[in-house]
Amino acid sequence: MRNLQRLPDQELVTAYANGDNEAFDALLLRHKTRLFNYIFQMVRDRDLSDDIFQETFVKAITTIKQGRYNDMGKFSAWLYRIARNLVVDTFRAQRNEGSLSTDDTDYDILNRRELAEDTIEDVMVDLQIEEDLRRLIDELPDVQREVLNLRYYRELSFKEIAELTGVSINTALGRMRYAILNLRRLAKEKSVCLTR
Repeated sequence: MRNLQRLPDQELVTAYANGDNEAFDALLLRHKTRLFNYIFQMVRDRDLSDDIFQETFVKAITTIKQGRYNDMGKFSAWLYRIARNLVVDTFRAQRNEGSLSTDDTDYDILNRRELAEDTIEDVMVDLQIEEDLRRLIDELPDVQREVLNLRYYRELSFKEIAELTGVSINTALGRMRYAILNLRRLAKEKSVCLTR
């Protein structure tokens, strides 16, 4: 496989939509561990987690191939939404079949924030936060903006960031620390709320 791991998710999605199957392999490799762990945390069953994980990527493949993928948000957040919805559907189906009981637990396993559907207000607030955050990031010094984008939007490790930018890991960490401090300061100065 070509070295596609350095490309951002959106470029890989576009390449896959245009017929480059290696681009999807790179996306799968990049997100599989975190996504599987996310699913497993909710269902606590390895076989069921495997099924939901596979179905998540089948839905992603179908949506991208049909040209219905919307790149307004972050690809990984979109994957997590698909997975969460599939977990909710699975729990509902099991509950309806009578194969899932919450009677023996001290809490309702379906009454969890990560399984709740986002309201339109939540979606609008998230989009506004994303837009505000991008505007604040644009105001950072170049080296801080670069490390923040590489870490959060391209999901590179600090070791990879250090190698890519030709600095030590400590320098990369320091730049990230200052970027976060500056974002907090800018948000406070501009009365921007970055949480919902």
